[in-house]
Amino acid sequence: MRIAIFNQKGGVGKTTTALNLGAAMSRAGTPPLLLDLDPQGHLSSIHGSAPTEANRSLFAFYQDLRNLQELEVDWEGIGQLIPAHQQLIKVDSIFGKGPAILNKLRLGLEATELSRPNRPCIIDCCPYIGVLALNAIFASDRLIIPVSTDYLSLQAADHITRTLQVLEPVLKRRVERCYLLTRFDRRRRMSDDVRRKLRDRYGDEVLETVISENVAVAESPSLNRDVFRHNASSSGAHDYQKLLVELVDRGYLQVTTQ
Repeated sequence: MRIAIFNQKGGVGKTTTALNLGAAMSRAGTPPLLLDLDPQGHLSSIHGSAPTEANRSLFAFYQDLRNLQELEVDWEGIGQLIPAHQQLIKVDSIFGKGPAILNKLRLGLEATELSRPNRPCIIDCCPYIGVLALNAIFASDRLIIPVSTDYLSLQAADHITRTLQVLEPVLKRRVERCYLLTRFDRRRRMSDDVRRKLRDRYGDEVLETVISENVAVAESPSLNRDVFRHNASSSGAHDYQKLLVELVDRGYLQVTTQ
């Protein structure tokens, strides 16, 4: 199972969700492969000791034709990571947008799955539509679209939905997706208003789980930790555990939850 975390709006919790969902899966006995597809490399920086050379990053998969398995590094408490590099920003200009490049990541992941068939993959996407994001969409079984509880994020969710509708004739399938409310503040009426409007538009595709505003979630990346290792009793850790349980219950992931 490959899940891409995608939104064209920044600051909605893509990287945080990739990190903490991966950690929740590992705690449940199914360590995932995390793939940092964002040239900004925020997920890779949280790792703390991921390689910083371009030829040991995901860029080498595109530029040097290295297979993905060669580029994996272990991530204690989570699984494996394939780190990003700033050079990824060049992928659009170097390779264009033909069918071969758009399917490159899918084929690369299929090759790694020959030896690790039951390992799930979480892809942390860049916040714009280009070759990298299209690679993730073409490769994934489902998108998780984080939507922070503000009105601009609600508009961004609509924009993403229209973008996916444009892509579906090319993919020849519907892009399966679910919407995850993040930065949810129960003290603010706007949070409930955004949740209601999102459910009115997308129905059951909106996950019941919400990720609340939480200090532990916000500060753990600065300490090179996921929220569970930072504060397993925090409400943020409970939220991400609930997210994993819901994804499993919906059949979107297959793990043994504890």
